[in-house]
Amino acid sequence: MNLFIGFLLGIIIAFLAWRAASLSRSGAWAAALSGGLIFSLGGFSWAVLLLAFFVSSSALSRAFSRRKANLSEKFSKGARRDWAQVLANGGLGALLALAHAWQPQAAWTWIAFVGAMAAVNADTWATEIGVLSRTAPRLITTGKVVERGASGGISLLGSLAALSGAGLIVILAALAQPRGIWLESFSWIALVAGLLGGMSGAFFDSVLGATVQAIYYCPACRKETERHPQHLCGEQTRHLRGWRWLDNDLVNFTASLLGAAMAVGVWFLLSAV
Repeated sequence: MNLFIGFLLGIIIAFLAWRAASLSRSGAWAAALSGGLIFSLGGFSWAVLLLAFFVSSSALSRAFSRRKANLSEKFSKGARRDWAQVLANGGLGALLALAHAWQPQAAWTWIAFVGAMAAVNADTWATEIGVLSRTAPRLITTGKVVERGASGGISLLGSLAALSGAGLIVILAALAQPRGIWLESFSWIALVAGLLGGMSGAFFDSVLGATVQAIYYCPACRKETERHPQHLCGEQTRHLRGWRWLDNDLVNFTASLLGAAMAVGVWFLLSAV
């Protein structure tokens, strides 16, 4: 896919997503840039994974909106993604597309991209579906029961959703593998590497959410939240715990980075056996 077509496709998709209220204006610009790089430099195979993440995550954000309405006060932002959310989930993919253009026959760029996309897709599916669990989630670090939507909380339903989200990405990666690349077929090693990368990234996201992510407190609602400086009620939120600079967007980017690194590490380790 040449540069012009790739960026044109990125702009069209970003515009349609903005019109559908899935992206804010800043999110559309960021999506056009990151998507254009991935489409044009990565090609069809890379585009399939990015679109699978974007379409499925947007659909899940809208699904069961009534049941999720009372949980929106927990999350730092709504379903309409801004530039920071777009880059948190797709920024690493754009950097990997640049690396792929520099080393088009390298194995690690494609495996890293699969791991990164599997991680962000697993995390998004876990969040969007996990909050629907009938059983209360538990903090990943201590096992303590927490409110639905609380940072660092996990549930069986959410974990299964994460596995499904990561699985979708690695299956599509197997079906839409790049031509003429380092591998004649998408081996079981690559499947395992991508799946482990995705799951490790999603669970690492929960660990960060439970430990060092910035969490605030609304004195009016008497609830913990990721929102700052104001809660949905309009009250100023107070810093409760975690590092002030580590917001949810940076946590998501870090999770995608770990997913990519884990996928590459597992692939190299198993390939050497």
